[in-house]
Amino acid sequence: MKRSGIVTIKCEWCKGCGVCAHFCPADVLEMHEFKVRAKSPEKCTACMMCEMRCPDFAITVEVVERADEQK
Repeated sequence: MKRSGIVTIKCEWCKGCGVCAHFCPADVLEMHEFKVRAKSPEKCTACMMCEMRCPDFAITVEVVERADEQK
């Protein structure tokens, strides 16, 4: 089983600090017009770094378990 994540961003809660984008190891998030957005949501590995580090609780990640597609 391989993990992936569904990233949800509450833009109205985001103050634009950029911490989440800085710590994302999969380069899923980026800053755009002083708010975070998911530029590559399909790359999310559900590591939860963005959710854990967001000081505004503006990001949630839903973990999705899926069968490995390369069998």
